[in-house]
Amino acid sequence: MKHISILVPKGAILGSLEGSRQLLTQVNHFFAARGMAPVFKVQLVGLSKETPISGGSFTVNADLLINEVENTDLIIIPALDGEITCAIQNNKEFIPWIIQQHQSGAEVASLCMGAFLLASTGLLKGKKCATHWMAANDFKRMFPDVELVTEKIITDEQGIYSSGGAFSYLNLILYLIEKFTGREMAVLSSKVFAIEMERTSQSPFIIFQGQKDHTDDSIKKAQDFIEQNYQEKISVEQLASLFALGRRNLERRFKKATANTVVEYIQRVKIEAAKMSLESSRESVNEVMYNVGYNDTKAFRSTFKRITGLSPMEYRNKYQRESVS
Repeated sequence: MKHISILVPKGAILGSLEGSRQLLTQVNHFFAARGMAPVFKVQLVGLSKETPISGGSFTVNADLLINEVENTDLIIIPALDGEITCAIQNNKEFIPWIIQQHQSGAEVASLCMGAFLLASTGLLKGKKCATHWMAANDFKRMFPDVELVTEKIITDEQGIYSSGGAFSYLNLILYLIEKFTGREMAVLSSKVFAIEMERTSQSPFIIFQGQKDHTDDSIKKAQDFIEQNYQEKISVEQLASLFALGRRNLERRFKKATANTVVEYIQRVKIEAAKMSLESSRESVNEVMYNVGYNDTKAFRSTFKRITGLSPMEYRNKYQRESVS
């Protein structure tokens, strides 16, 4: 039987905590219905017996405190709520315990914003990790030694797992169910809980928000210029001349400040504008393309798909209430 410890951090989000518990315990019921022994021992593990979560709206009663758990096979870190540095500080007592359990052979999984607590252990250094796309800039700033894969729904780094934003944690739990109990049980769980399987990317959900939490005023002005003139053809040379910077100096400072190259930033701003137009207007894909400053159909479609994971028409069909053919 696999021992699973679902942490109860202070300020956890109830959905990912209870949803994980429900899914995993339901697998035991599936096995019991077949006259078979349970496969998971699921326990809620906290720093105190009673923990306020979801902004104090709920209180969760832990089955065990961390010092009462000798060994576990899998630790699940639910999503955290509120200001993230405070959330980590409030739950710092979990960190040495997670490290010690991992050194003793336990696997560790983070759900959504739980990635910040997992990264604080140092166990993700040099590894890939996913989290909510809205927190990408903060995560990169706080944990530069972790390879954030913003588009991913699930990462598996030799027994250290993470999931993307919000309800995508359900896909990681299904992934773990399949890994530990087999494909049939994962499919059954997905059907009973009406969860889409095989989702691998959160790219279609990402809204590009230019990183402006920096102090380089020249780069902020360059960002503003790009965002106000995305319909035009903007070159790196043009920006360098406009803001009296050498090209190499501009590119170096831009990458440092925004975590994007100048060209990537221009592309993302243009594609974000195209996404909004595809969601709300009845313009053709070519009209949308021209309006955001692209003249090459192949280049536009290729860039759009690379950033969103969908073709422009697939994106329109997904998000526009009355899709246009």
